[in-house]
Order: sequence, then structure tokens, then C-alpha cells
Amino acid sequence: MKQTAIGPVFWVSVVASALIVLWGALAPDNFAAVTDRLFGHVVSGLSWFFLLAANLFLVFVIYLGVSKYGRIKLGKENDRPEFGRPSWFAMMFQAGMGPAIIFWGLAEPLSHYVNVPFDLAKPGSDEAAGLSIQYSFFHWALHPWAIYATAGLAVAYFTHRKGEKGLLSAIFRPLIGDRVDGPAGKVIDILAVLAVVFGIAVALGQAGLQMTAGLGQTFGLSTGIIVQLVVLGLTTAAFMVSATTRIEHGIKWLANISMLIAPLLLVFYFVVGPTITQLNVFTEGTGNYLSNLIPMSFRLDAFSPDNEWMGSWTVFYWSWWIAWAPYVGLFMARISRGRSIREFVAATVLVPSVVSMIWISVFGGSALQLAGSGQASAIAETVKQSPAAGMFVFIQEYPLPILLSIISLVVLWVFFVAGADAGTVVLGELSTGGDQNPKTWIRLLWGALLACVAAILLVSGGLGALQKASVLIGTPFTIVLVAICVAFYKTLSREYVEPRGERSHEQLVEQPTESEGRKTPQ
Repeated sequence: MKQTAIGPVFWVSVVASALIVLWGALAPDNFAAVTDRLFGHVVSGLSWFFLLAANLFLVFVIYLGVSKYGRIKLGKENDRPEFGRPSWFAMMFQAGMGPAIIFWGLAEPLSHYVNVPFDLAKPGSDEAAGLSIQYSFFHWALHPWAIYATAGLAVAYFTHRKGEKGLLSAIFRPLIGDRVDGPAGKVIDILAVLAVVFGIAVALGQAGLQMTAGLGQTFGLSTGIIVQLVVLGLTTAAFMVSATTRIEHGIKWLANISMLIAPLLLVFYFVVGPTITQLNVFTEGTGNYLSNLIPMSFRLDAFSPDNEWMGSWTVFYWSWWIAWAPYVGLFMARISRGRSIREFVAATVLVPSVVSMIWISVFGGSALQLAGSGQASAIAETVKQSPAAGMFVFIQEYPLPILLSIISLVVLWVFFVAGADAGTVVLGELSTGGDQNPKTWIRLLWGALLACVAAILLVSGGLGALQKASVLIGTPFTIVLVAICVAFYKTLSREYVEPRGERSHEQLVEQPTESEGRKTPQ
């Protein structure tokens, strides 16, 4: 039986994560002060870099999907998909968004309604409502999924088709050769592990905040830090139990359950809510989003470089998605053997973008109508003070609020457990040389460290600390992800060319890679 490789990537990553936990636990004020300063420098000096990089990733994956490379299979020619499309999509969506879309699908539109992006409209106006949907679509549709797909495509191609280990460092072989097997490759994998740790910790922290807020609104429980940590501890125990099972038995079933309950919740609010308004919001919001996609993608408010809104929203989101990219990308790659590049792009960029926009239209659109009519203006004020509580204040305006709150908590909890479980798989794989089935104790160790990092971030500053940590860890990994685009395209362009004399057929011919070429007898 193949032994799990416990090497420097594992030990350095574990020690670095543990040191951060100790720093936050022993000196929380110093931890918060340092991250605040670093966050300010990144937002004021590198916002342009995050925007350009996110645009690059979107153009890159769309090009691969529609180009001649779209026919390429992520695997050998006789490989067949391991999972059916419903389960495949469910697992990818819960890994890519999970509890986050429940957290922000309603909270973000209301937040922009009272704190309008770039002060483009009067807060609380109809114009502000339209902008809030437009920018919510911008933050949750094409760009984030393209970031995930960039990492996922590259890993899936090199792993399933070229036989490389399931590591981000393996993608760099076309650029740095066999140095990917040495210290350079180890550094890349360590950065990927730390990005995953903080990306998931941010998601777990946000889920813990919303579950605590939901319990407070529904049952009158305290929402203080002690309760937040208890909720985090209980859900950590649940996903660590799930981590002891195989993907086919744990993550797959959790994802299927979540993707069954969540649509039912969506349909309920669509039927009993302001259906015409929701349809109008989706239609108008889609038009505004698509027609303003390029301006939004490059807008920085250049003459106000210290713009607080930019750092709290777009820069935070782009850095969070980038920090989460190795986790989501490796997990997507792990379950996508046998799919084509075109099918992968459609399922990871286009379809989930539409689903996210529908969710925001139903929940955000309904909440905006209530807030705008004055019927429930407290919702907007509550979200301004505590975004995590917005969903559960909104539920109080509908029939059966207790039942709906419990169902919402269940959906959130299942997303939480499934996403964290998938995270332990990816962390185990990244830290053990690409082992797709790391030992249970390794997954449990990473599960414990994830919970500890999330707890430290909650203690040191709540939601603000979660956002700052995401931006800081996403900064160095943005460079890694840009380099992945270069390495991946270099490999595709070299290995798949049109044979001379057969251009009209657009036939792609696979050429041996450098490493394969050395193995061929002369």
C-alpha cells in the first residue's frame, strides 16, 4: 500500500498555521494591529493589481472554453466521469460558495442600499437599489467562478491527463522544469496550503457568525463571542466526523442534501414573496450587470485611493476568491476526471453564475422591496449593524418564521460541514505530496487547525478581521495564480497544434511533454 508522504510541506505548513494560532491567542491586540496596518497598505497600493488579475482570469477561462482547446478531455481519452452531473455540480457549488451565498445573498444588496458603491446614488433611493443588485451580481457571478476555474482547470489537466501529482507546483514544470520537485516547488505548495487554511477559515468564521445570529433571532440566545466559539466547536466536531469517511460517502451526500434543501427554500420565497419584483430584479439586474461589466471590472475611484468601500468589498472579495482558489480548484479537479475543458468551464463559470444571480434576486430583491417600502426598514438597519443577522430578520416578515429559520440554519450547517470536510481533503492532498486519500489523522489535524484559525480571527475582530486576513493571504497567491495561467497556456499551445495541411479540420495533435520526451527511446 502506498504510504502518505509526510515531508517539509506538511511540517512547515502545520507549524506556520500553529504559530499564527498561538500569536492570535496570546497577543490578540498585537495580531489585530499588525493585520490592520498590512491591510491598509495592500488596499491603498495593490487594488489595481487585484482588479487586473481577476479580469485576466475571466478572459483566460472563457477563451479556453470557446477555443479549440475546449474539446480537450481532463483525463485520458477512455476516462469517464466519476460522478453524475447533479452530484458533480452540487459538490462544486457547495465548495465554491457554500454558506457564503446564504450569508451575503441578502446582506450585500442591503449593505449597498445604505452604503452606496462609490457614492453613485443617494442611499435608500431606487437608483441605490438598482446599483446594489448590480454590484452584488458583479461580486458573485463570473469573476469569482473564473478564479476557481483557473486553478481547477490547470490542476485537473496536469493531474488527470499528464499524470502529475495533484499539486499546484506540478503546473509550473513547463516554466521551471524539474525544480518543481525541489525547494521552489515546496514553497509554492506551502503558499497554497496557507491560502487554503485562511480562505476556509474566513468562510467558517462567517458561517459561525450567521449561525449564531440565526440562533439569537430565532430562539433568543446570546450572540456573543462565547456562543460563536461554541457553535464553531460543535460544527467542527461534525465536519471532522464527516472527514473520517470517503468523499463518496461523506461530502457527496452532504452536498446532495444541501442542493436539495436550498432550492426548495429558494422556490418557497419565490412563490410567497414578491414574485414579479423578483423577476424584474433578475431581468434588470442582469442587463445592468452585463452592460456595466467592463466599467465595474476596472473602476478604482483612482483619485480617492483610500476609498473604504473598495477595500471592504471588491478587493476583499477578489482576494478571498483567490485565497480560496487552491482549495476549490483542487477539489474541483479531484471530482472532474473525464470532463472536457468546455464542459468544465460551463459548469464552473456560467451555470453557477446564473444560480448565484437567481439567489440574490429572490432574497436580495425581496429584502430591498421591504426596506424601500418602509414595511421592514429595520432589516436594512440591522444589516448595517450586523450583516450576519439580516437573513433571519428578513424571515420574520414571512409566514412560519420559526420553521423557516430552522430550515435555513440546517442548510447553512450542511454547507458549513460539507465545505470544511472538502477543505480537509484538499489540505491533506496538498500537504502530503498529492496523495488523494490522505490518512484520517492528517485530515483531522487540518480540521482542528482550521477551526482554531477561524476562532482566532473571530476573537481578534469578528467580520473585519476575517476580511483582512483574506486580503493579506490572497496577495502573494495572486502572483502564483497569474503564473499558473502562463504555465498552463504554454503547455496547451505546445502540445496541441493544427497539423499542416489539415487546418480546415481544426484537429488537435498531442505532442509529448518535455518529461515524456526524455522517456522516449531514440
